[in-house]
Amino acid sequence: MANVLAIHSVGHSIATFLRNTYPKTVAGVSMPECDFAQMSSGEMAGTIDDALTRITLYLYRVTVNEFSRQQRPGLMSSDQQAPLGLDLHFLLTAWAGNAQDEQLTLAWAMRQLYLFPILDASSLSPEAGWGSDEVIQVIPSELPNDELMRIWDALDPSYRISVPYIARLVRLDPDKIFDANPVVATRFGYGTASPIGEEASI
Repeated sequence: MANVLAIHSVGHSIATFLRNTYPKTVAGVSMPECDFAQMSSGEMAGTIDDALTRITLYLYRVTVNEFSRQQRPGLMSSDQQAPLGLDLHFLLTAWAGNAQDEQLTLAWAMRQLYLFPILDASSLSPEAGWGSDEVIQVIPSELPNDELMRIWDALDPSYRISVPYIARLVRLDPDKIFDANPVVATRFGYGTASPIGEEASI
């Protein structure tokens, strides 16, 4: 499980992984200089310089994972709230000034995520407080063309070739996990039963 920085941590970690593993040559072909960045909605809607070759990761949707609602760590009792399980929906987009650089960098990034679809605690940025056994799976997603076009219609830049991915399962833990439910102290009074209509003596 992780804290509320987990959503940002996943996108940042994917971009960092691609940046750190980006090669100078592939199959005898020199790779163009390329930047990798996670971008916000505001940044995507701004002006992006096509002269700069880059791969961006844009979080366009967050959904609650329906299969994780009852999964609790060992320290939690059945009465405590389970961690919030989330699936993160990203668009991986290529930006370049020419077709070869655009397609080459996108193909490499897709293959890299295909070969290494798992981010473990050592690959995730530490600010989210990931558990040592935490893993995030990054898999291709199905996104209908009309929905993809609606996303781009809401942004200022013209459409760029994009591939949808889902990162799952991101679990946000509660602020505190107790070994058991809190003890509630109650004071009881004892008295002698009285006939109806008479006051009890305490």
